[in-house]
Amino acid sequence: MILFKRVHKTFYSAGFRSYPVLHDISFSVEPGEIFGFLGPNGAGKSTLIKILLNFIQASSGELFIRNLKIGRDNFQHLIGYLPEMPCFYENLTGLETLRFAGKTSQMKESVLMDAAQKTLARLKLGHAGNMLIKAYSKGMKQRLGIAMSLIHDPEIYILDEPMSGLDPMGRKLITDVILELKERGKTVFFSSHILSDIEKLCDRIGILNKGRLLYTGSVDEIITGSQDVETSFVELIEQDEVR
Repeated sequence: MILFKRVHKTFYSAGFRSYPVLHDISFSVEPGEIFGFLGPNGAGKSTLIKILLNFIQASSGELFIRNLKIGRDNFQHLIGYLPEMPCFYENLTGLETLRFAGKTSQMKESVLMDAAQKTLARLKLGHAGNMLIKAYSKGMKQRLGIAMSLIHDPEIYILDEPMSGLDPMGRKLITDVILELKERGKTVFFSSHILSDIEKLCDRIGILNKGRLLYTGSVDEIITGSQDVETSFVELIEQDEVR
C-alpha cells in the first residue's frame, strides 16, 4: 500500500554545505495495517512524511502509494493527512472548516453537510460546529485536524503526531477512531512520541534515528522478556548513539 525504496534526502545551505537527513530508507506499509513510525526529535520522521506527500522531493529513491509513484501520479484523493501542527482559518467555524476540507477532496455537495456533521460528532465536536476556530482549545483543534483527514473517507491515513496536545480522554477517543479505521480495512501510518499508544495500536513499527532506519517489524519482536516498547526503543537508540 505504501512503499519506500532507498530514499535519501540532503538539504543544502546557502553556502552549499550539505546536511544529509535521510539515508537509504526502505520499508513498506501493508494494506489494512496500523504502522507506527517513531524516533527521537530530529530523527527525520516529519521529513520522510513530507516526501511521501510530495511536499518536498527526495534527493534519490522512489516512493509509492498503492502502486502510484510519488511525484508522477495523482494520489491525493486516496489519503487523509494530519500534519504535526495543523493550521486553520481562525475565523471559520468547525463546520465550515470541514466543508472546506470536503470540497478540496472533491466530495459532492449533496453528501458533504451530513458527512461533516457526523464527523464532528464522532470527534466529540458536535457542540462546537458553529463556533469559530479561534475559540477552540488546543485539544479541540487537534481533533478538528483529525476530522479533516476523516471527512472524505479515504483508504489511507497519514497522521503526524495525532495524539499531540490531547488529554487522556482525547487520546482514548483517537485510539478508538484509529482502531475503527483498522476494522474497516483502512491503512494507518502514523508517527508518535507516545510509545504506550504505539504498543497498544500498531501491527508493525519502524524506528528511525539520525535519518537511518534501525528497525522494522512487529511490536512483539522488539519486546524482549518483560520489557515494553519504550524500554526496547530507548536501548536501541542508545546503542546506535555509541556506534
